[in-house]
Amino acid sequence: MQIADMTADQALKSRHRAMWATGDYAAVAADVIPALGPVLSEAVAAGPGQRILDVAAGSGNAAIPAARAGADVVATDLTPELLETGEELAGRHGVTLEWQAADAESLPFAAGAFDTVMSCVGVMFAPHHQVCADEIVRVLRPGGTIGLINWTPQGFIGQMFATMKPYAPPPPPGAQPPPLWGDEAHVRALFGDRVTDVVAQRRMLPVTVFPTAEAFLEFFKRTYGPTIAVYAANSGDPAALAALDEALLDLARRHDLGGGVMEWEYLLFTARTGAAGE
Repeated sequence: MQIADMTADQALKSRHRAMWATGDYAAVAADVIPALGPVLSEAVAAGPGQRILDVAAGSGNAAIPAARAGADVVATDLTPELLETGEELAGRHGVTLEWQAADAESLPFAAGAFDTVMSCVGVMFAPHHQVCADEIVRVLRPGGTIGLINWTPQGFIGQMFATMKPYAPPPPPGAQPPPLWGDEAHVRALFGDRVTDVVAQRRMLPVTVFPTAEAFLEFFKRTYGPTIAVYAANSGDPAALAALDEALLDLARRHDLGGGVMEWEYLLFTARTGAAGE
């Protein structure tokens, strides 16, 4: 990466760090998507004797269930504020794990340091997908497990990002859309022949906490960093704000299965790194 690119990249990550510190992502994790963390913990068979790295762990939606299952867990995230919240939550659950600020594209760990690397709708937001995949493989021991949950492009959250895109500042060159991590072909290509035993399943997460489209929009405008950032970028344009409101309300209404019940699609991806000599 050229120096100019490195400077731009660091500026982007500083904005990402600040974005995720706004709002209340812990409320999203706890109130809207709490089931995802246990699903991922179970998928990687978290348990005693297993050293797990949770990349872009946020407030510990997957890291805490894995630690409760008996695994030795290191939770990392670009945003220290989320880790502080996660540490408080872990204390309430009576579990201990390590919390460390870290960039998913430059993990501060030795090669082969972990039995498992997982990420629950986290690593998808790092801008350079191949770099992240390379880092995941690097810090895994031979025969180690990869476990990922990411929103699909076709699902509700993927479509929410597509809806917000016209109102968002253009991404810098080289940055890739987060929902690509929910595309099986894309993820397979990122890891290539370095992994075996790939299982990729598109699943639905039932979401029942928003009785109306308006309730969804109000909650996400208040708690979810990317939504907050897009609205802030249009704060001087009342017409754009109104149009964005209507576009997101329309999306929520179209996904309402009745009584405010929605299903949000995600990709559960697991794989194993090649054993030594493979």
